[in-house]
Amino acid sequence: MEQMVTRRRTNGEPCQQVVTVNTEFIMAAQRDTIFRQCINQAALVVADGMGVVWATKYLREPAPERITGIDTLIELAKLCAAKGYRIYLLGAAPGVAEQARARLESLAPGLQVAGTYAGSPAPEEEEEIIGRVREAKADILCVAYGAPAQELWIRRNIVRLPVAIAMGVGGAYDFLAGRQRRAPKTMQRMGLEWLYRLYREPWRIKRMLAIPQFMVLVLLKGRNKL
Repeated sequence: MEQMVTRRRTNGEPCQQVVTVNTEFIMAAQRDTIFRQCINQAALVVADGMGVVWATKYLREPAPERITGIDTLIELAKLCAAKGYRIYLLGAAPGVAEQARARLESLAPGLQVAGTYAGSPAPEEEEEIIGRVREAKADILCVAYGAPAQELWIRRNIVRLPVAIAMGVGGAYDFLAGRQRRAPKTMQRMGLEWLYRLYREPWRIKRMLAIPQFMVLVLLKGRNKL
């Protein structure tokens, strides 16, 4: 990511999209062509889920490791603090990004948050949002509108975005703001954060059906490669 910002500042290269992918993303991409293009054409795709890591190993194209969206955001904030890059926090409910900002600033001393704004992924708000980001002179834009809305918003506006990197971060602001609790460290290391979240939010059971569907898809693809 550091190289992306450097190229933007030095040569004015266009914005690059970063996508953090989990099993829900992959199953949704089977049905949504544009969302699939978002993932396939992204400059960087991060495995956000043990299911994805397992699949890449099974298919003998292993991802280096699992990195959740919130951990990616925290490490990105630390990089920005070290290099003097400016980050903009877009999305989530009103007031949440401001709380997330305070938490990030404590985790990454010296971080320059160029601005925060809730807004929405509605097309009629795009001009105002892009204007806000441009005026803030941000290097990196994080968008928390939930998937796939945030990825589609970035893709729709990527040519116009005045930043080096744009990345969807889902519910990361809610976790940073303390509005959602992360799984215990042991469950995080075991890749069971999804189970803990399901325990706390039983309504997510329908979304979790993507996991067995994903496993079947991977197994079928693995057989076809034999």
